[in-house]
Amino acid sequence: MTIITAQEATQQTAPLLEVRNLSVTYNSASGPIKAVDDVSFVIQKGEVLGLAGESGCGKTSVALSLMRLHGRTTRLSGQILFRGSDVLQMNGKELRKYRWKSVSMIPQGSMNSLDPVMTIQSQIVEAIRTHEQKSVREAAEIVKRLLNSVSIPSTRAQNYPHEFSGGMKQRAVIAMALALEPHLVVADEPTTALDVIVQRQLLNLLKYLREQLGISFIFVSHDLSVISEIADRVAVMYAGKIVEIGDNASILNHPSHPYTEALINSVPRVFGDRRALTTIPGDPPSGLWPTGCRFNPRCKYAFDLCRSTEPHLQASPSGTQAACHLIDHPNKS
Repeated sequence: MTIITAQEATQQTAPLLEVRNLSVTYNSASGPIKAVDDVSFVIQKGEVLGLAGESGCGKTSVALSLMRLHGRTTRLSGQILFRGSDVLQMNGKELRKYRWKSVSMIPQGSMNSLDPVMTIQSQIVEAIRTHEQKSVREAAEIVKRLLNSVSIPSTRAQNYPHEFSGGMKQRAVIAMALALEPHLVVADEPTTALDVIVQRQLLNLLKYLREQLGISFIFVSHDLSVISEIADRVAVMYAGKIVEIGDNASILNHPSHPYTEALINSVPRVFGDRRALTTIPGDPPSGLWPTGCRFNPRCKYAFDLCRSTEPHLQASPSGTQAACHLIDHPNKS
């Protein structure tokens, strides 16, 4: 008979990761700039959460916060709870144990993150031995298994990055992210700059790893069509805040926030309705946010309340949570 402690029982039922009221502020020559403002979400074991939005909306700032990879001058507030432990309160030793072992990252522009003068095996071996007491031979065996798991022949382990194609470099970085068997992988724009065939291969690989290893993923992308292929739930960010969050089908088929709708309408569909594509006028605000709803200067549905009062997330008719005044005032649309 196996005895489960109260703490273990709580860990089994609690979210794998819970972000509460996270804010990220950068110091700049012109003063502090808030990139993330009061963001909250949870992710369960084995779940894929898509984080969507245009460039400059705070997605990467959230991703970096989960591993505390910001510079020393960046201010973070709120809580990032991994199995109940607050990442923002961890000391150096606790952080080293947490990073890559509990949560790892596929960085943005990961094809350029490999050291050109080290072999693929040497780089992954170094990552393993930095965190675990393994001999070079033991770590090399792990590398071979990792490369095979991402469809790279282990015989290519002694190759240098320039000898790999773009897709192989991306898979090698994924192998490195999996080296310490993390529970959660944060993938920051992992398909950017890849052609559509390699994108498909990469998405299939991530699906396979999730099914076989039970890994949770946070998949960051500006492309909702890519996110729709892999995510269980989607959180849409705009100007540092989550403006809509919900299950994949509800977000993509019945968006409740005008920004989500605009993002969807700007992406071509291969199947189904071949509607004309539209663009979103203007650009996301940088540094100075408008009064009221932050999307109101670009929103075709905006009315007086949108320009004066900031909306907060609430349940929408489609089953998502959206920060939009149209939920309470549908006749204004």
